[in-house]
Amino acid sequence: MFDRLEIKVLPPGPRYPAQLRFWVNGEDVVEEAVGEGGRGPYAADALPAGRPSPLRATGEARRLELGEPDCTGGCCGYLAVVVQRFGEIVLWSDWEVPWAAHTPKPHPSPELHFDASQYDAAVAHAEADRWWQVYS
Repeated sequence: MFDRLEIKVLPPGPRYPAQLRFWVNGEDVVEEAVGEGGRGPYAADALPAGRPSPLRATGEARRLELGEPDCTGGCCGYLAVVVQRFGEIVLWSDWEVPWAAHTPKPHPSPELHFDASQYDAAVAHAEADRWWQVYS
């Protein structure tokens, strides 16, 4: 059974521009790993206009920053994962989780396996829905 990815764009707030959240199997991966008040990557960085998103999975493994705690990733570290495509499977593995969590939080699964077509559709949907640019 494959894991299921949903990418949500949160509207800008008083401190941050629009940002992404990654829901895997119905759970907000960023909030679970970095805590309430943490943030995901900025939508403008993760969903750049006119070029492919760094969220796209290719045969080349690369590290992807998914979030950081409220104190910033430069202070406590980032939530990051290695993303790579293996044929019809997209693999998220080799997690890095911010080290200064003040309370025990569940960590992401060691590996997540997505059906490549579902993963591609989630990324394409996020790339195409640019409502958040109105607020940028």
